[in-house]
Amino acid sequence: MIKTEDMMKNNHSNKSYSLVSLLAFIGLLFCSTNLIAANQVSVSANEQLIEIIDERWDYSLKESPLSATRAGVNKYNHLLNRVSSQDNDRRLAAERSFLGRLTDIDVKKLNVENRINHQLLQWVIEDSIENYQLNLSRIPLNTFSSFYLSVLNMSNGLVMKSVEDYQDYIARLNDIPRYFNENITNMRKGIETNFTLPKIVVEGIIPTVQAQIYQDPTKSSLYKPFLKMKNTISEKNQIQLRSLAKQAISQSAIPAFTSFAEFFGGEYLQAASKTLGAEQMNNGKAYYAHQIKTYTTLTNITAAQIHQTGLSEVKRIRAEMTDIIKELNFKGTFAEFTHFLRTDPQFYAKSAKDLLKEASYIAKKIDYVMPEFFGKLPRIPYGVVPVPKEIAPNYTTASYNNALVGGNRGGAYWLNTYQLDQRPLYELTALTLHEAVPGHHHQSAISSELKNVPKFRLALYFSAYGEGWGLYSEKLGVEMGVYDTPYDHFGRLSYEMWRACRLVIDTGIHAQGWSRQQGIDFLASNTSLSQANVRAEIDRYISWPGQALSYKLGELAIWKFRNKAEKALGDKFSLRNFHDALLGNGALPLTMVEAEIDRFIAASQ
Repeated sequence: MIKTEDMMKNNHSNKSYSLVSLLAFIGLLFCSTNLIAANQVSVSANEQLIEIIDERWDYSLKESPLSATRAGVNKYNHLLNRVSSQDNDRRLAAERSFLGRLTDIDVKKLNVENRINHQLLQWVIEDSIENYQLNLSRIPLNTFSSFYLSVLNMSNGLVMKSVEDYQDYIARLNDIPRYFNENITNMRKGIETNFTLPKIVVEGIIPTVQAQIYQDPTKSSLYKPFLKMKNTISEKNQIQLRSLAKQAISQSAIPAFTSFAEFFGGEYLQAASKTLGAEQMNNGKAYYAHQIKTYTTLTNITAAQIHQTGLSEVKRIRAEMTDIIKELNFKGTFAEFTHFLRTDPQFYAKSAKDLLKEASYIAKKIDYVMPEFFGKLPRIPYGVVPVPKEIAPNYTTASYNNALVGGNRGGAYWLNTYQLDQRPLYELTALTLHEAVPGHHHQSAISSELKNVPKFRLALYFSAYGEGWGLYSEKLGVEMGVYDTPYDHFGRLSYEMWRACRLVIDTGIHAQGWSRQQGIDFLASNTSLSQANVRAEIDRYISWPGQALSYKLGELAIWKFRNKAEKALGDKFSLRNFHDALLGNGALPLTMVEAEIDRFIAASQ
């Protein structure tokens, strides 16, 4: 039996214990509440970002029906983009709103992946805002791309299975006049504000525009989807749809091209700038600075610095080219050797088919060794395809066109078969490495197949990243063992020299007052490019300020990242793993690429 005194002690002890327990419970509850609250803040920040990402993605598809189609979203297939000044003002306001919401997010509360998404989206939106503020829609074309070329290509890879699909396409054909007129209005604004293409560039583009005017609508590339229609569509419907397509091309598309050709070759040509440089245009210094930032993704580099980097690279590469000339025991000057390369028949295909066959053979040779250098290979295939005849005369040597999401074609390595005596075979290996694999096709296909990332990242493209990778791939071909002859190696060096010259010529023309002839002479005297390619390239740089800088500056950055990883990891360095890390997050600005490589180094140590 417990005594009363003991019981009282026990009671007091129990009360003390209960008070301690209660206080402990309250403390735990307080900590738990704080933890829950912290988690809720963290989740809220991540959810807030995803909400903005999803909203802007949906908005961007609605605003750009052509991009929506290429992304596999079909509900806007009956429309073309709206590009009036009112539309551009509305988009500028929308982008500012998105940016405001984005900057309100506490980045520290985001998970690692969403910090990448946040930084990436912010870069994209800020660049878009600058684009609208500078009103770049006043020049909606250059020698490489244009609003009308996007129309001509709008059926490439597009799957049309039903009557409704064809009806959407016909509705889009009928929307061409409105789309062209809005672009013409924007270009007239460019005339009023001294913001036009140079006259020499306009003169080169005019024949391409005029070539789209046909008496027979079935000859237009716009009619291509109706040449071979799905057998799931009845013959009666096929006849009706073909009739409607011919009518749309005859009454909408061709008149739109006719009106644009008359405007472009008349009013616009007369008003076109007599000067060449971007900085000579209205608000030109701001314009060129924007172009440099957009295409290099570098914010702390000047045109003068880029020019000097180019001159240094030209000197280095020239020495390597001279070594190959000596290796070949060629008796003559550098100019005499390049003349030999440009004129000797052994270096040129005899037919377009032969050129395509040679490129295809090289592509398969590269495919064979790809697994040695890359751990991850994409599922999307690619083909070697001739540049369409209607644009070939004024088009560059080659390009890459992404596969349409959900489309019925793979990626397309476009090869220009016009003027075969200007398409040397000794450059074909470097060209294929750049445009197909491991260059643009491999990089863009990997990007399009990324998992668990927002949709806006799947088709995202940064020129310094993509073109830098393409040029890096050309040199990687040496390690891959795909250059067979000294001439092929000289062709690669000529291509590298070409990109180094771009740094000098682009900045020379747009910031230092160079003439077109100065650019032609500099490129022709330092490379083995054909004269036709040299002229086409110079006009491209004139019409597209800054883009040409992305190749060499991007490549130099990638080699810097690789050297950094090799030095840090030593024997632990794996080239396959480095390439996979470099490409594994899709397209990024160069500063973000370096951060990813730093993470790769830390994880590999």
